[in-house]
Amino acid sequence: MIENISAITLATHDMARAVRFYRMLGFEVIYGGGDAAFTSFRAGTSYLNLIAQPAERTWSWWGRVIFYHSDVDALHASVIAAGYRPDTAPAMPNGASASST
Repeated sequence: MIENISAITLATHDMARAVRFYRMLGFEVIYGGGDAAFTSFRAGTSYLNLIAQPAERTWSWWGRVIFYHSDVDALHASVIAAGYRPDTAPAMPNGASASST
């Protein structure tokens, strides 16, 4: 049985912007960076990788990665304070605030 996911790789058209975003969330860069074609971050005991793709490359799929954070409401507030505008607020599956559980 598979026990966990060791790493996930996401593609990006703008490596510098993506690196700034994940660093703002608290991910630690362990390889690459804003100018690199490939970047790895430590995500707890796992890894998040980014691979740069040319602007003319179009995406024909959609995906989602869910990360655990012990204080998701505080993380969401720091994302807003950094100028990002998430599509949704953190919530539990029943629609309650993540902090009210």
